[in-house]
Amino acid sequence: MAHTFQELVAKHRAADAAHDKVLELRDAYGPPALQQSGGAQSETYETALRAWRDLARDELTAVSEFARDEGRPRPEVEAEVERAAAEPENS
Repeated sequence: MAHTFQELVAKHRAADAAHDKVLELRDAYGPPALQQSGGAQSETYETALRAWRDLARDELTAVSEFARDEGRPRPEVEAEVERAAAEPENS
């Protein structure tokens, strides 16, 4: 599947937002190792963690495909995506 650069930026922002949520939950609930297993908090944290990992994996796959299709090094594309994602979104 071909991806546009803007799609890559959107994927990066989504992964960053999911990561921020994981960090927020970890701060609120404490480190995962100290949580009691099976509780609602643990389930919420694990769901957020899986979502972040899935989004990050999808982003990496899309960036790799984009770089291959464009004939460019993946680290170069990743850096451009990170810079673009750090800029404020245009409304």
